[in-house]
Amino acid sequence: MQAIKQLGRYLGPYKFFTLIAPLLMVLEVTMDLLQPTIMQHMIDTGIVNGDNPYVLKMFIWMLVSAVLGLFGGIGCSYYSSKAAIHFASDVRQSLYEKMMTYSAKERDNFTTGKLITILTSDVESIQRAFMMTLRIFVRGPLLFIGAVIIVFVTARELFSILLIIVPMLIIAMYFFTKYSGMLYRRVQEAIDGVNTKLQENLAGIRVIKAFRRETQQIEQFSKHNDALTKRFITAEQIVGVLVPFTMFVVNLGIVAALWLGAIKVEAGTLQVGVILAFINYLTIILNGLMSSSMVLMQIARAIPSGERIIDVLNKEVTVKEAENALATPIHGAIDFQNVSYRYYETAEDVLKNITFSVKAGQTIGLIGKTGSGKSTLVKLLPRLFDPTSGEIHLDGKPIKSYALSTLREHIGFTSQKALLFSGKIEKNIRVGKENATTKEIQKALDAACATEFVERLDKGMAHELSQGATNLSGGQKQRLALSRALIRQPAILVLDDTTSALDSASEKHVQQAIHEQYQNTTTFIVASKITSIQQTDVILVLEDGEIVGQGTHQELLQNNKSYQAIYASQQKAGEQS
Repeated sequence: MQAIKQLGRYLGPYKFFTLIAPLLMVLEVTMDLLQPTIMQHMIDTGIVNGDNPYVLKMFIWMLVSAVLGLFGGIGCSYYSSKAAIHFASDVRQSLYEKMMTYSAKERDNFTTGKLITILTSDVESIQRAFMMTLRIFVRGPLLFIGAVIIVFVTARELFSILLIIVPMLIIAMYFFTKYSGMLYRRVQEAIDGVNTKLQENLAGIRVIKAFRRETQQIEQFSKHNDALTKRFITAEQIVGVLVPFTMFVVNLGIVAALWLGAIKVEAGTLQVGVILAFINYLTIILNGLMSSSMVLMQIARAIPSGERIIDVLNKEVTVKEAENALATPIHGAIDFQNVSYRYYETAEDVLKNITFSVKAGQTIGLIGKTGSGKSTLVKLLPRLFDPTSGEIHLDGKPIKSYALSTLREHIGFTSQKALLFSGKIEKNIRVGKENATTKEIQKALDAACATEFVERLDKGMAHELSQGATNLSGGQKQRLALSRALIRQPAILVLDDTTSALDSASEKHVQQAIHEQYQNTTTFIVASKITSIQQTDVILVLEDGEIVGQGTHQELLQNNKSYQAIYASQQKAGEQS
């Protein structure tokens, strides 16, 4: 319930809607409660006595009350929908913005499937609960309380029936509501599992097909789907029992009212109109309790959704911006001082006491075995995560003292996997610099050796990329990703195995173009091949998260055993091929 209260702050801009909707519902409920009483007078005073003018008068009152009730109902639906939809939209936007602030450390706490479920299904659940609260939760209790009071005043002879059936209904609805909340929490967890499995399979569909694992993956998905189905069935069965049970109890009340009423009418102590009005009010009481219980069930279902939403919103972000953060230009001098990093508190360090210095404009190569920490090291530069210990200085100042926007604007970053967005090629390149000129785009394409293949496409820069850019080769995707990084004219350029899908000639051409056109840029090249980095100013050799060698290509060949071993193995592989 605390989660629902915390989400209440998103209602601030829509206070008018949240106030006017219940008021309009009060109008509708008042008119609904008047209808049976008007009908009672029409029968007992008008029809029984043959007073047609009085019957007409009561008919007009019934018509007026119906129209006013219609107006109140429509108005309540309009304003409650508007408030709930805007409320959910703001929550969804806040969730997305919060997710964008997550570093890799926070991101690892949530599966992709869970985040998708929270952003869609959970938000929709609290939206529906809020809408039902404004529409129905006001209506239900008012109908119930109003009908009970009217029955007590106008049909006290039959009131004893309510004293029996109403407690039965309230107790039943309490247990149904309490149990359904627990069941729907398990349903949401099962939805997470289905979404996560679906996302994994869609992302890895090519691998699944290549290894002929379709049958196994279908079986695994079926397990998650079956678990969700069973939990849904259990939850819906519990809810499904409520309606027949309440109808059974109310029908017992109607039978009791007709039996007791017949005795009273025969004795001359009760009129027929009172019995009919009582039955109508009994139905209204049922509707009030039923609608209230449905809202309570939806709230019970929304509470776990709200808790999951709050978990995301309240998740503390480890990469924070300093107060009075610097927005000064960056030149690219970098200094690592005893930097260590681990992904989890209980895990081992993947980087250990990394210390080195780089002058602005230098090119640095990083090489080492898979898992040696090369990619982790360069991800510290744009602060995708922060060191566990040690410090990084940029242009003589702590890197944490810079505004994140300023820092990342001055860094061109390309990751191992070239990620492009669906849409036009030009739009993808402008991700690097939104207001880039055509000349700047062309320069970036030229430097990345992408101009030739882009011009061969039917629409050139306007060529539409599919999701994941599956209509491009690996090398083409890498060159476009590199163009996107270069167009920023960055002070620091990070190439994380960016040219792995290129042939040697293309890779050499790209490196030469970058060297000529971006001479003042500090460049980090992460590579698995020595040929990719042997011309760099400094090479760092990493092994198990530690720097075991530092120097030029020739220096390392002469005095570093790890580098010599890598060089020898690659030379041997080259001779064999």
